This record gives sequence, structure tokens and C-alpha cells, in this order.
Amino acid sequence: MIDLRSDTVTRPTKAMRQAMADAEVGDDVYGEDPTVNRLQERAAEMFEKEAALFVPSGSMGNQIAVKLHTNIGDEIIIEERGHIFNYELAGTSFISGVMVRPVQSADGSGHLTWKEISEALHSDVPYYSLMTGLICLENTHNFAGGSIMSADHCKEICDNAHDLNLPVHMDGARIFNAAAAAGSSVADLTRKCDTVQFCLSKGLGAPVGSILLGSADLIKEARVWRKRLGGGMRQAGVIAAAGIVALERSPGLLHADHANARRLAEGIAELRGISIDVEKVVTNIVIFNIAETGKSSAEICEALKNEGILAIGFGDSIRMVTHFDVSQEDVNTTLSHFRAILN
Repeated sequence: MIDLRSDTVTRPTKAMRQAMADAEVGDDVYGEDPTVNRLQERAAEMFEKEAALFVPSGSMGNQIAVKLHTNIGDEIIIEERGHIFNYELAGTSFISGVMVRPVQSADGSGHLTWKEISEALHSDVPYYSLMTGLICLENTHNFAGGSIMSADHCKEICDNAHDLNLPVHMDGARIFNAAAAAGSSVADLTRKCDTVQFCLSKGLGAPVGSILLGSADLIKEARVWRKRLGGGMRQAGVIAAAGIVALERSPGLLHADHANARRLAEGIAELRGISIDVEKVVTNIVIFNIAETGKSSAEICEALKNEGILAIGFGDSIRMVTHFDVSQEDVNTTLSHFRAILN
């Protein structure tokens, strides 16, 4: 199968498997797993943050961050298509007891301006019971097609938020994709954020795990919440070892995924009834509209599946994501079958 549903479907490389087999381990709940500790220290170094915590998933990392920054009854601001709002099973309300105020980005980029955020803030308003407690950003933005928030844009939001004593959390699940496309460092893209979560198991290709970063005090508290949420993984060095390989080796490979995504987008743009802005495909996510094809997204995805190609449909759109298990030949094969399906 050519699996374009997500970059979460990658299989561990031989180097990852060897590192997992050879991993030195201890009990991470006691802070005694040397491989987990090395992973956390290396991540903190790369992001220039005080501390880091290895967690089982990006959703757990995000939800712990929301809990750290908010009180029950607070409101958080996020772009309306954000992962924390749409794809984490109402964890913000269930775990933290907070409301989400989704705000639409007027330019469609998925990245809110400070003006858009400021107009949604609530503070010391006597007739409004919910106060803003946190601003959540996302880079790259998944359902805005892998769009990038620049370092300057992030800094502007953080500076303005901090002037109001509001913390900022970055859902940086694919922040390394953003850095590769922007020619920047992950530290620069997240420098002013109070907490950052990134996934080892998406673009970087590790089999399991994410990292939450922040101040030493916040990460100390985050460790308690990880345990409360069932994330104490004991001899987790076995999977952290793959994460170290991913962190050290995968960022330099992401440009190939981006190039394949661009090739895929250019080919799709030539197909009958497809609508896509190729210039907006800058990382590894390709989202396109199929409304004019005369077929539903479900019908097209089923036809592709019958040809050994997996994609995700939602409404009038389809999403395809490239990763290091997808080659240029796979892209060509996908386009060939797609062309036949629409003819």
C-alpha cells in the first residue's frame, strides 16, 4: 500500500530498530531511564528551553500544557481548525474544565493575527464570566494544509500576550517541517512560547512519542500530570531510543517529503474537477477540493484504496501527507491511478 493518510504511519528505520534493541533502560517514573533522559536533554537543547518531558502522544502533551496554564472556568483561544479543539476528544473541557473560543483566521492560513486574537480576549468584563487563560498556536497548521507560522509572527503574538500576562502554548506537532521549509531553527520558531509540544511520531518518523518543553518548574508539574493521565511508561528508553535517532537524523530528510508533496500537488492540480492552490503547499500536507469531480471524497478514497493507495476524505476535500515511506515513484503511481479514476 501507498499510505498517504498521515505521516504517523511510518515504520521505524533499521537504525531506529537497532537503537531500540540496544537501549539502556531504567524506570522513567523514577526519572532513572538514561535513554529517556538523553532524549529529553537533547530536545531541550535544540529548542533552547529549560526542560523537556517525553510523553506517549502529542495529544497528551497538548492537554498537559493546557492544564498547566489554566484554571477551571477559563477560556482558551485557538484557530477554529486547530488540532487541540477538533481532534483531541474535548480533552480541554474533560481534563482542564476550560472552554475553547475558536477564532477563524481571515486569510485562511490557520495562523491568527494578534488583532484577531485581541478581539476575542475576555478580561475583567463584569457581564462575561469566562476569562481568557491561554492562547494556543499550531505550526505547521494541519488542516490549513501544512502552512507555516514565521518566527516574527509567533514572537509578535507572544510579546503581546505576555504584556497581558497571558501564556502561549505552541502545538508544534510538525514544527520540524516548519523549520525545514522556512530555513529557520525550531528554537527561533518557538522562542517566546511558554510551552511547546512536538511529535517524534509524525514527520520525524519515530514509532511512538512526543515531547513537551517549557520552564523547569512547568515540566516538573507536567511530570505529575503525565502520571495522573497514565503516561508513566517505566522502561520507556526502548522507544525513546528511536526518538533520539529521529531527532538527530530525520530533520535533514524532511526537504524530500516537501518536494514529493509539491510534485503530488502539481500533478493533482492538472486533474479534472480538482481545486488546489499549489503555491500554498510548502510542507508535507496536500489538501484539495474535489467538489467539481462529480464524485464524493469517500468514493474517490475508496477507488484509490482499491488501487493500493490510502488517503483521508472529509466533506468535499481529501488530504494526502507525504513522509519518508513515500517515494517519488509512489507519487507518480498515485497520480497515474488518480488520473484513471477521474477519467
